[in-house]
Amino acid sequence: MIRFPLKAAALSLVMATGAFAGEQYVDRTGYAVSGYDVVSYFDLPQAALGQPQPTPAKGLKQFTATYNGASFAFASAANRDRFLADPAAFAPQYDGHCAYSVAKGGKVPGNPNLWRIVDGKLYLNITDRVVGFWEEDIPGNITLAEGKWGGIEGAAASRDRIPGFRASVPD
Repeated sequence: MIRFPLKAAALSLVMATGAFAGEQYVDRTGYAVSGYDVVSYFDLPQAALGQPQPTPAKGLKQFTATYNGASFAFASAANRDRFLADPAAFAPQYDGHCAYSVAKGGKVPGNPNLWRIVDGKLYLNITDRVVGFWEEDIPGNITLAEGKWGGIEGAAASRDRIPGFRASVPD
């Protein structure tokens, strides 16, 4: 029968393209990463451990793209185009959830102002206190998170609000 090979081929294609990724965290702005331009993070200097990171650029409504079922906003057409060339290179790890919470086996939102790029990947955390725990052993926490992510990735995205963070819709 032809049906089975076609279904198997379709399933292989879906798995190869990452369509089984978990649900992206989207807050009340309606955008992933609260409407911040994920490409802009990669153009910022990173602060030393224990210091606040620079603020990424806010995205604009006229420059958007969809990835992993969510809308991402960008500060410019150039940043949107960089994203579209390789979305997985810019999208935050763990579908925008807090990297430390994933290391502990859960899904809570990631705060777009509490970030770090490690080995070319964007990680978010939820609160300043959690950033402290994350920074105590970033490589170890990434290893733990990678081990736990497969078991929680398919669970629904967090619907929690980010404590102490005030989201605003992109202009």
